[in-house]
Amino acid sequence: MTHVANVPASAVTATTSGGQATSPSALLEIHELTKRFSLSGDFLEQLRFKGGRLVRHQEHVHAINGVSLDIRRGEALCVVGESGCGKSTVARIVMGLLSPSSGEIRYDGQRIDHLSARQLLPYRKRMQMIFQNPYASLNPRMTIQQTLEEPLRLHHPDWSRERVRDKVVEVMTSVGIDPDWGKRFGHEFSGGQRQRIAIARALAVDPEFIVADEPISALDVSIQAQVLNLLMDAQQRHDLTYLFITHDLAVVEHFGTRVAVMYLGTVCEVAPTATLFASPRHPYTQALMSAIPRLEDDRPQHIRLSGEVPTPVNLPSGCVFHARCPHANERCRREVPSLIAREDGTKVACHGVEEGRL
Repeated sequence: MTHVANVPASAVTATTSGGQATSPSALLEIHELTKRFSLSGDFLEQLRFKGGRLVRHQEHVHAINGVSLDIRRGEALCVVGESGCGKSTVARIVMGLLSPSSGEIRYDGQRIDHLSARQLLPYRKRMQMIFQNPYASLNPRMTIQQTLEEPLRLHHPDWSRERVRDKVVEVMTSVGIDPDWGKRFGHEFSGGQRQRIAIARALAVDPEFIVADEPISALDVSIQAQVLNLLMDAQQRHDLTYLFITHDLAVVEHFGTRVAVMYLGTVCEVAPTATLFASPRHPYTQALMSAIPRLEDDRPQHIRLSGEVPTPVNLPSGCVFHARCPHANERCRREVPSLIAREDGTKVACHGVEEGRL
């Protein structure tokens, strides 16, 4: 297994012009990010008659609610959580595919969330994305050679045709794809081969940061380990930093340097991988960890959560997890917990942990 060095959590912090504390080793910083999607249609569709008056009615899906994360150079930060918790939305906002409703994103100290497509172009070379579905992320009308040449011609218009082709051969070889297959189209490849091509496309422009949005979930189990090892080898060779979105805790344990656990658009806990798996603090994280199949006789009993996940349209007051948490009290129902840093380098958003009840 490739070993990824952890950056000490006690690194000296600096302060941005906006006054927020930031680590000088952080490559990407997300601060109080929110994203809402309207369900109400256009202006005329929002008008309703209520009590004899014409009022405007608006409904939103609250996909992300105040997410703050930092990703340090050279690490793999895994974001986990059940479907609909906002993991992929965070990834798409980081890459500029969606605009945030509020909050800030800083890359290498520079704010990027408010930049236009033209202003973002220099960052596109440094930041690349691997999508979940390799069947949809490759253009069916383009050969593999054309697919891999396209980002090179965009970011290196001064390169000669021979240099572009040499680079394509290099990245295809690095991901285990025969360069002679470049004349084929995407539909002629298996799922694992397509995802290797998608990884080659991301590596073609020599990025330093890659967002991987569940890159192995659409693949057969026998192929998942191959692609995961390929990503780890690429990290070691190219000194990459990953934001890795997944719901598979076995992948997290094998791949991640640190883990951020999300629930209903909020971050519950952030911790180094070994610490999180050894001693999870947040009640939701404890429930997730208890669901991992283990062979040990002394493993903790499975924690069964009562109730259903609330709808992101009408968020509950206070802690979003309080309706399912066995330790919730009146403060949990009323007050939204903050993500508080602890002495062991973890961060937990839980009143029970803050008060010493858990």
